[in-house]
Amino acid sequence: MTKLSVNINKVATIRNARGGNTPDVRQFAIDCERFGAQGITVHPRPDERHVRYADVYDIKPVITTEFNIEGNPKGVRKVGENHQTPVHPHGPDGFIDLVKSVRPTQVTLVPDADGVLTSNAGWDTVRNQDYLCDVVKEFKQCGIRVSIFIDANPQMIEYAAKTGTDRVELYTESYASRYAVDREAAVAPFVEAARVARECGLGLNAGHDLSLDNLAYFHQMIPWVDEVSIGHALISDALYLGIEETIRRYLACLR
Repeated sequence: MTKLSVNINKVATIRNARGGNTPDVRQFAIDCERFGAQGITVHPRPDERHVRYADVYDIKPVITTEFNIEGNPKGVRKVGENHQTPVHPHGPDGFIDLVKSVRPTQVTLVPDADGVLTSNAGWDTVRNQDYLCDVVKEFKQCGIRVSIFIDANPQMIEYAAKTGTDRVELYTESYASRYAVDREAAVAPFVEAARVARECGLGLNAGHDLSLDNLAYFHQMIPWVDEVSIGHALISDALYLGIEETIRRYLACLR
């Protein structure tokens, strides 16, 4: 069965908007697992506008399923007064050292640029081949499974395989945006990309704008997906349905 990993960034966004610890991000992660989620995803960004680095350390001990940390290993966290002091990725507060210290089940490498609202592109694995090889090796030496966030592009997937990564995560925004118009055409590039990934011996994840509307069909067409990571739509649905019922419905899409 394809696993559902709940991205809890939006819960942290709500907390940060008011200050304090309501809602409690750590408790929310515990409850998601209690209600059936098979993983928890966080994406700490340099400006810490949602999940903070401290949250990652706080959440790790309570995870009983799989913990997935997303982020750009090239990015630098900005700390100190007015967030003006950059910290190197390998520094004590950098993304690479954060992941190596926490040692999650999986790290997903995402090429976020500074200031982006949300992830909006996959890696160019041709241009970044040498860099990705080094980073993948570094994480795998720590026993961490590595996934590379990537567009549904067969060439990029083939070059991702050359890095030694364990999995790729298909960036599904284009599928979601075209689903209502022509779902067969929307999913076709992803079916082909998934086929190439399988032929390359890669595990397969997927995420971005997957929802109760489009998830079941995506899974029907690519049933060998190992994991989907869903945040924005799932948390939005939970405002109406409650988190327990929402997780139940998402899991039903994957059966």
